Amino acid sequence: MSSLLSYFRNTLQAFTSSSSSLQVLRTIPNSSTNPRPKTIYVLDSSFNPPTAAHLRLATSALDSTDSNSSSKRLLLLLAIQNADKAPKPASFEHRLVMMALFAEDLLRSLPAKSAKDGSIAVDIAITKHPYFIDKSKAITASGIYQPDPSISGEAPIEQVHLIGFDTFIRLLNSKYYPPSHTLTPLQEMFEHHRLRVTYRGDDESGDREEQDSYLMDLKDGKREHEGGKREWANSILMVEGKKAGERVISSTKVRKAAQDRDADSLKELCTEGVANYVLEEKLYTKQDAT
Repeated sequence: MSSLLSYFRNTLQAFTSSSSSLQVLRTIPNSSTNPRPKTIYVLDSSFNPPTAAHLRLATSALDSTDSNSSSKRLLLLLAIQNADKAPKPASFEHRLVMMALFAEDLLRSLPAKSAKDGSIAVDIAITKHPYFIDKSKAITASGIYQPDPSISGEAPIEQVHLIGFDTFIRLLNSKYYPPSHTLTPLQEMFEHHRLRVTYRGDDESGDREEQDSYLMDLKDGKREHEGGKREWANSILMVEGKKAGERVISSTKVRKAAQDRDADSLKELCTEGVANYVLEEKLYTKQDAT
């Protein structure tokens, strides 16, 4: 792992001083035969560290039938807009190693056919953009994901952003879009891409009916005074999250388990590769771990 850690550290330094705003650092499996995707599932997170909740978000999407493509690509995206400051509690290079381990664990967890025929691959990428809509634009502008030029009239690559309900609320909060403070900046994204929003299963976001009403308000035109369009609701899919009785998983809980050196809890809260790496590298063991 030391060579991979060194690779990510050097690549981060080069990226920070470059003019690029987004870069794919690694593709798993690393194969020239990976099929050209028609759908990119984007999982944007701090990955501090990757957890079993991230795994649930990703596998739910990749196993779904709502895509028009048999070949899918998962993009794990890490924003490093504060790369000039020491990130806490885990450095960006450690997070990237964990993202790579997470990707390998994820592919092993998928049905054997998908893993064997290479129809699903995972890209690990970094971006300098802190805001959601800018990240989406950067993915498109990067030119990394393009339709097959040999097929005339092929549709552009579609992005499906995998987000939790709390992120969904922030995305549709006009205060984040100065100077007009309207939702108009989201128009371009909803014209071309989709959201896959996972229900929250805790008390903070209300019950299922309350969460559904948030989307229905958009669909019923109750956000039009802010620039929100009714038709955007057609590009938003609400999906099952934590089931009743399942353990609540969060990065904070993982970091607390690491701080306590609780290997059993770590292996419940993370994938196996990530849990082992956290233990081996003694990550999140300092007092600022939470």
